[in-house]
Amino acid sequence: MPNSQQLINIRSGLGLGILILASAAWGIDPMPPFDDPSLESSYQELINEVRCLVCQNQTIADSNAPLASDLRREIHQMIGNGASRPEIVEFLVARYGDFVLYRPPFHSKTWLLWGAPIILLTLGFLVFARILKSRMGQPLSEDEIAL
Repeated sequence: MPNSQQLINIRSGLGLGILILASAAWGIDPMPPFDDPSLESSYQELINEVRCLVCQNQTIADSNAPLASDLRREIHQMIGNGASRPEIVEFLVARYGDFVLYRPPFHSKTWLLWGAPIILLTLGFLVFARILKSRMGQPLSEDEIAL
């Protein structure tokens, strides 16, 4: 017969196990799939391209945050009501800004976002070339100096 401390440990372990298993159920999208495959495809594409504003490194399809669930429900409802993809994207951007999109459009507010990789690569190449040029004139080892 287990003592009271062992029973507490067993109950705690079972409770923790149940919570871990139940957390997977929270990530399930409760929205019923569309009967029309093209609408379902459009829904899946959109929820995989919209950033979770709570998690910031996940799409709303991957996130189980309450805001992500709300956004999935809103997108599902809008598609069900006949809204087009551009209308849904416009709605999301108007409400949350360009940050909500994983691929924000190129315009005056986002030029640095799109140009930063090119600028940083060019800067890195120039620094590398300058270091290489300055070391070209230096001897490789002390043995070369004796020659």
